[in-house]
Amino acid sequence: MTALPFDNSYARLPERFYARRSPTPVAAPRLVRLNRALAEDLGLDPDWLAGPDGVAALAGNSVPDGADPIAAAYAGHQFGQFVPQLGDGRAVLLGEVIDRTGQRRDIQLKGAGPTPFSRRGDGRAALGPVLREYLVSEAMAALGIPTTRALAAVTTGEPVVRETLLPGAVLTRVAASHIRVGTFQFFAARGDVEALRALADHALARHYPEAAEAGNPYRALLERVVAAQADLVARWLHVGFVHGVMNTDNMSVAGETIDYGPCAFLDAYDPRTVYSSIDRNGRYAYGQQPRIALWNLTRLAETLLPLLAEGEDASVAEAEAALATYAPRFEAAYHGGLARKLGLAETRDGDPALAGDLLKRMAENQADFTLTFRALCAAAERPDADAAVRDLFVDPTAYDSWAADWRARRAQEARDPAETAAAMRRVNPAFIPRNHRVEAMIEAAVERDDFAPFATLLAVLARPYDDQSDRAAFAEAPAGGGVGYRTFCGT
Repeated sequence: MTALPFDNSYARLPERFYARRSPTPVAAPRLVRLNRALAEDLGLDPDWLAGPDGVAALAGNSVPDGADPIAAAYAGHQFGQFVPQLGDGRAVLLGEVIDRTGQRRDIQLKGAGPTPFSRRGDGRAALGPVLREYLVSEAMAALGIPTTRALAAVTTGEPVVRETLLPGAVLTRVAASHIRVGTFQFFAARGDVEALRALADHALARHYPEAAEAGNPYRALLERVVAAQADLVARWLHVGFVHGVMNTDNMSVAGETIDYGPCAFLDAYDPRTVYSSIDRNGRYAYGQQPRIALWNLTRLAETLLPLLAEGEDASVAEAEAALATYAPRFEAAYHGGLARKLGLAETRDGDPALAGDLLKRMAENQADFTLTFRALCAAAERPDADAAVRDLFVDPTAYDSWAADWRARRAQEARDPAETAAAMRRVNPAFIPRNHRVEAMIEAAVERDDFAPFATLLAVLARPYDDQSDRAAFAEAPAGGGVGYRTFCGT
């Protein structure tokens, strides 16, 4: 087995797509965590990766044979304002491997030093954001949500200067690709139709090969990305995930969750919840994420206009038709997922209203999102378990009247209560990356060089749907319901 069997398709695109740049070596790399299972899925040798040569490669101190390191160019709308050039300012794509299922996967070092896109930044990453992305991306994978993955975290032995001096680290990120909406915007802003066509053809071949055979492959590409994002955002909402910075450069055309900077998870349910300290106007609030996804997809459609048809009117009509598929796709994914969370196996017209009524009562009564849905699993099997759900509401009677409607609806299905409860437990996690637990884990690592809480939390979150009685404390909500919690961008 070769250590890293690269086959680098993106680096074979024209050179205006990227800047060739090797990682900048660090002083004293130390392996914090290697995702051995993921390494094996990628066809890599985890023992080699954990050894001196592997750690050197994961830290950027050596470039493995076959790698073709590049920093990708892209643009993006950041909080609605267009920036024509962003790019990988602290990340280097080492190359691509073909995993054991035949899928092409990027291997990228995040925090690997300055690139031509660094915009006066140091190109480095602090340990805290590296651990957050490792933990949350792996938790999302365990929850069954499409996401980039974390292969390794390495400390550098060098400080990075932020508000204070912080330990530096490098994250090895694995992705279906790093093609973003902002990648298309980069070339559209320059009027480079040739590059747009090459990028679209590459995305089709890599992610949606069946769409390449369509009568209009570029409209088919747009429709596939629209569908992938509609499904993805619906699944975010089902677990209370708040991305925090849904800029167009943070939206992957592959339909994976990417860039976990100021992300967090709901404690008490409130669709207006914002955690990111830089989102002062609530643009990327929990409940705004479906609307923002469509806004971003509209920006993607604009970049594809030169490819969609001959003539502006015809191109706009093609784009609008593709974008019109977003709302029904999202609604079906979102309401279907809510129905499953409520233990409903069949579709009825009133189901969205039933779920919406519960969410409204939860918001009015500061009910914890994850705990409420998990407690409903037991209540579906045993009405005496209602007490645990009622206790989550400021006014417990707000639950009672809804529960009567829920049971009346479930009575319309001939389904065994135990079977219903088991099905609900498969979609309502007991464990999510609780924000206070993530912060405590980061503090232990950064302040005390103690990675035991990181390892423990990873182990818990690897089994989010299991009742881990010995780890029950990790399911608990924070004191005060997490009110006032804020996250910060990892740069």
